[in-house]
Amino acid sequence: MYKIVASDLDGTLLTPEHKIAPFTKDVINQLHHQDKAFIFATGRHHIDVADMREQLGIPAYMITSNGARVHNAKGEVIYKQDLEPSVVRDIVAMAKQDPELKIHIYRNDDWLLNTDCEYLKDFHETFQYQLFDVDNPPLEGIAKVFFIRDDQDHEKMVEWEERFNAAFGQQTNIVFSTPWCLEVMDANVSKGHALEAVAKEKGYELKDCLAFGDGMNDVEMLSMAGKGVIMETAHDRVKQALPNHEIIGPCSEEAVAHYLADNLL
Repeated sequence: MYKIVASDLDGTLLTPEHKIAPFTKDVINQLHHQDKAFIFATGRHHIDVADMREQLGIPAYMITSNGARVHNAKGEVIYKQDLEPSVVRDIVAMAKQDPELKIHIYRNDDWLLNTDCEYLKDFHETFQYQLFDVDNPPLEGIAKVFFIRDDQDHEKMVEWEERFNAAFGQQTNIVFSTPWCLEVMDANVSKGHALEAVAKEKGYELKDCLAFGDGMNDVEMLSMAGKGVIMETAHDRVKQALPNHEIIGPCSEEAVAHYLADNLL
């Protein structure tokens, strides 16, 4: 019934240790051999995801930076949409006033961070950040800017969501990928619109797509796909935004792979 499967990574396809488990790998490979396209659809950087694609060994498309970049199976960029340089400049200038905020920038092939953060190494095997100067941030080639706090205080991040929306709402798409990670992309960027572009390139429509996710950055994709499936551990805001969508188990039980095995293979 569905020709394309698109999945978020952290909290969805990956284990809580941010790995692709063996059963999940086997199921995705079976999908590939049955001529169903698999698409990574994530907030992660494309270089990070390319490593995972290599582990899987299949020619998957990659929707990364929440849709600001799309790479085809050959690794070629088929879509990119950067933040306006003035938005990057002004949003970093606002954020640097809060010493609790860690400011991340995805610039072309780089991951930049304003201060060291050791625990982030648990999320990434080979792709690592470089430091940047908040008083002289890079402005060109910026796919997204995102923010986290060490204490993971969601309410404090909601305050910043409101401030950023008040200042840049018409120029940006501002979403939570997790309750403690606030992300800023260009207004025209979302995983849903990127999935639509990939489907068209492959000769299909959104109705031919099955999508999985758990974050507010997945809502457009889950609502636009032929069927969108929500993880049990998704934030309440996701479930409230999509009250009629099917909910499956957690990533710790490889719920996406089991759903695919039971319904698509």
